[in-house]
Amino acid sequence: MKFFVDTADVAAISELNDLGMVDGVTTNPSLILKSGRNILEVTKEICEIVSGPVSAEVVALTADEMIAEGRKLAEIAPNITVKVPLTHAGLKTCKVLSDNGLMVNVTLCFSANQALLAAKAGATFISPFIGRLDDMNLEGLDLIQDIRTIYDNYDFKTQILAASIRTANHVSQCALIGADVITAPPAVIKGLANHPLTDKGLEQFMSDWAKTGQKIV
Repeated sequence: MKFFVDTADVAAISELNDLGMVDGVTTNPSLILKSGRNILEVTKEICEIVSGPVSAEVVALTADEMIAEGRKLAEIAPNITVKVPLTHAGLKTCKVLSDNGLMVNVTLCFSANQALLAAKAGATFISPFIGRLDDMNLEGLDLIQDIRTIYDNYDFKTQILAASIRTANHVSQCALIGADVITAPPAVIKGLANHPLTDKGLEQFMSDWAKTGQKIV
């Protein structure tokens, strides 16, 4: 499973990239606002750090405007994935851009039917939002399973990019279900390494090693 980091924080991306934990990046208007940076400038900088797909989102609401914005964003770097919302205009934009060889991430997916439409429109990625469904007392992971079944039934090539990831459990469950990608904030990805028994075991090893009076180097 691929790990995308969901942020426009260049320092955080660089840190995780150095650890080999970044296969791509996703951004959105809210993350651009949080960065305090110009969208074109910060996205270009991210693309220079990360070799994998970098999602940059359109902000227009009509298809013609989305297509124009998508083409502008795609000029930033070859690894740009144009991110569009799962609306009729977004699906039309997805079809046009994907037909022209551009990667497209269809976002804000909350149903299997929406995911089916995105695949038929040629989406490179579909982004179902787990956490936001959980917030409504729905099981977000069930949506990942439903999409996986549908895509496998018809051999759709669209990759399932599980989004709105909030917990380590979301990550492991997505891996078990067979999501192609997860995108998560830096803190969630870094937190996957944490376990109290690891800390306890390391503490014991260090204590015993000190008693040997030895050095390796």
